[in-house]
Amino acid sequence: MKDMETTTLQLRPPRNRVSSRAIRYWTVRALPGWLVLVAAEVLWRLVDGGRDEWHVIGFVVTGVLAAAHLVVMPRWRFRVHRWEITDEAVYTQSGWFNQEWRIAPLSRIQTVDTERGPIEAVFGLANVTITTASAAGPLKLHGLDQDVARDVSDVLTARTHAVPGDAT
Repeated sequence: MKDMETTTLQLRPPRNRVSSRAIRYWTVRALPGWLVLVAAEVLWRLVDGGRDEWHVIGFVVTGVLAAAHLVVMPRWRFRVHRWEITDEAVYTQSGWFNQEWRIAPLSRIQTVDTERGPIEAVFGLANVTITTASAAGPLKLHGLDQDVARDVSDVLTARTHAVPGDAT
C-alpha cells in the first residue's frame, strides 16, 4: 500500500489584521442602535410628566453605556479579527465576546464571494465569504480593504482551482 502524505493543520492565530478603517465602520454601524434608544428616552420624557430624576438617570446610564460600547467594541474587534491564506488553508479569527477560530483546507472551499454594502463602500471596505463543505457554515472575512478583498478572492480562486478534490 502506498504511503499517503498527510498535512496537519493546526489552530493558530492568523497573521493578517483587517483594515484599520473597520474601527470607524464598526463604530458607525453601532451608532444607530444607541440613537434609537436615546430617541425612545426623549419620547418617554415628552410623554411622561413624571419625575425628572428618572429621566436624567436614564440619559446618563444610556450615555455611559453608549460611549463605552462605541469606544471599546470596535477596537476590541479590530484586535481580534484576523485572517490568513496559506498554500493549504484559510485561517480566520473573529468575534469580540464570543470568539471563533476556524481553519478551512483549500480542498474544502466551494465558493468565494466578495460583497460591499453602501456604508462599507464609504469606508473603502468589503467582505469575503468563503463557503466550504463544512456544517459549521462559511468563513467570513469582514472589514477588509476593498482592494485586499478583491486580491483575496483572486488568490483563493486560483489556489482552490489548483488543489485536487471536489470540495465535499
